[in-house]
Amino acid sequence: MKSPNKPVKYEQVNTEYTEIIDAEIIVEMPVSLTVNGNVWLTFMCTPVDLEAMAIGFLFNEGMIKDLEEIASVHVCTSGDNIDVWLYKSLQKPEKWRRTSGCSGGITSVENQFVPTIPENGLAISAAKVNKMVGELFEAQVLYRASGGVHTSALSDGDSIRIMAEDIGRHNTLDKIAGKFLLEKIELSRKIMITTGRISSEMLQKSARLGASIVISRTSPSSMSIEMADLWGITLIGYARRNRFNVYTHANRIVIAHKSIENTRISDFA
Repeated sequence: MKSPNKPVKYEQVNTEYTEIIDAEIIVEMPVSLTVNGNVWLTFMCTPVDLEAMAIGFLFNEGMIKDLEEIASVHVCTSGDNIDVWLYKSLQKPEKWRRTSGCSGGITSVENQFVPTIPENGLAISAAKVNKMVGELFEAQVLYRASGGVHTSALSDGDSIRIMAEDIGRHNTLDKIAGKFLLEKIELSRKIMITTGRISSEMLQKSARLGASIVISRTSPSSMSIEMADLWGITLIGYARRNRFNVYTHANRIVIAHKSIENTRISDFA
């Protein structure tokens, strides 16, 4: 498998002098997905956890329900193709939509999905949200080495259980879904935390895994807020170690043993 980092030299310039710096940069490369012998699409991604990314992508697109439907998954020796064979025939979607963001993701235009999110989900303290954000930052291995990469994690509310990094934020959630299936992890409660912006497809991928709380260090989009409100997901943005914004279903966030008054889109219409 190819390295996720590549050595580079660059010239650092300030007002008085320049300096040649030896460093590492995150790798972005095309990797094709082949399903039952047919090439479906090409990811632009960082070449780590590729098997998990392929499985997670098929799961997040609703193409498979669990690991039992997969006969084999293999990354070719050149590292530029993931070969997946299923125990069932699967028709390739006729159209794909390029989604937003750096190394933009891909989703089927026919993909329609309504999640089942626990009504009560789970309640967590504001301090716990801040702690999980700090844990996410500390888990950023590739980011510390080269920068330029997104990190996402799935938590049970007590600790991070799965973590993934990639140049594309969408890819991190596919990798998490794949790891979740491959490692056969069972979680009674699920919180998704990411450094990436929460667009509608990011919210959908989190909902596929049944996350009742989604936390980002940056902003949600208007559509993701509407979807989270409709689906019963607590959506948190601009999360730092000491503060955050709650956009929907704030009743799951507890301060001094009291839940915040529930926030809904209709409150601001």
